Amino acid sequence: MDVTGKHYTWFQNKECEYFPCHKGVREEEFNCLFCYCPLYRMPDCRGGFVMRGGIKDCSYCLLPHNGLESYPYILAKLREENSKQ
Repeated sequence: MDVTGKHYTWFQNKECEYFPCHKGVREEEFNCLFCYCPLYRMPDCRGGFVMRGGIKDCSYCLLPHNGLESYPYILAKLREENSKQ
């Protein structure tokens, strides 16, 4: 999926008091579009999470914030999940 020039796939809110909320993505490439990750409920999201007391901790996950790469990946995972239903 080529998302080059598709402005709906990416946005950044530098005025957010938590920006950048995850370390490891270059600031100019940090994508805030999926501030709340739509893959959170999936046990196999392939993100960098750890389980803490039965709760998914995504504090160190960069998957939804990694520039333009996050949008096509998340859409593909949502389509995959939807086709199972």
